[in-house]
Amino acid sequence: MEGGAQYNPRTVEEVFKDFTGRRAGMIKALTTDVEDFYHQCDPEKENLCLYGYPSEQWEVNLPAEEVPPELPEPALGINFARDGMQEKEWLALVAVHSDAWLLSVSFYFGARFGFDRADRKRLFNMMNDLPTIYEVVTGVAKKRVKDKSTVSNHSSNKSKSNSKAGKYSKPQVKDEDDGFDEEEEDEHGDTLCGACGENYASDEFWIFCDMCERWFHGNCVKITPAKAEHIKQYKCPSCSNKRIRP
Repeated sequence: MEGGAQYNPRTVEEVFKDFTGRRAGMIKALTTDVEDFYHQCDPEKENLCLYGYPSEQWEVNLPAEEVPPELPEPALGINFARDGMQEKEWLALVAVHSDAWLLSVSFYFGARFGFDRADRKRLFNMMNDLPTIYEVVTGVAKKRVKDKSTVSNHSSNKSKSNSKAGKYSKPQVKDEDDGFDEEEEDEHGDTLCGACGENYASDEFWIFCDMCERWFHGNCVKITPAKAEHIKQYKCPSCSNKRIRP
C-alpha cells in the first residue's frame, strides 16, 4: 500500500501534498468513479476499506494484516452498509469516515516527524482551506457557495447560449458597472468543482449538472465547450450512473 514505509513526508508542505493527493483519489471514487466504487463494495465480501493514495488514485481493499499497521487504517466494513441504506446516504457516510481518515494520516506524519505547535496549526489551516470530502460529495461545500451556484444557474438559464452549454465564465461586461463585475467574479471564485473540490478559475471551462445542481470542471467530467453546445440537459457521471431503487 502506498504511504507506508516507502513514503514518509517530513515537512508541512509534503504532508499537505500527501493529503491533497489522497483526498483527490477518494473524491474521485465517490463522484466520477462512483459506479465502479459501488460495485467493488459488495456486502458479501469481507471487511473492506476505501484507501486514497498520494498519486490521486483510490482502492477498495482489505485492511492491512500487520498490527499495528504502518499508517492509521480507514473505516472497516464500509461495504456492509451499502444495501441497508439509500445510496446517497451511504456515500455520505463513507465520505465522513474518509475525512476522518485523512486527518488521522496527516497528523500521524506530523507526530512521527515532530511537528511543533506552529507546524501543526499551519498544516491544519492548509487542510481546512479545502472543503471536506463530505461537503464535496453531498454538494453542500458551503451554504453560501451552494446558494450562489443556484442563483448563477437561474441567471444562466435565462441566457440562450449559456443555459444549454452550462458554461461558467466571467461576466462579459467590462466597461459598465465595475463594482458589479467584481462582485460577480468573487461569487464565481467561491464555487467548487463537484468532482475534484477545487475552486473556480476564470480561464477554465465549467459545466452545470441539472440534476444535482453542482458545477464541474470540463476536464474533470471529460466535457469540452464544443460538446456542451449540443447538450440540452447535462447530467454529471454520478447522476447518470444512479440506479433506480425500490
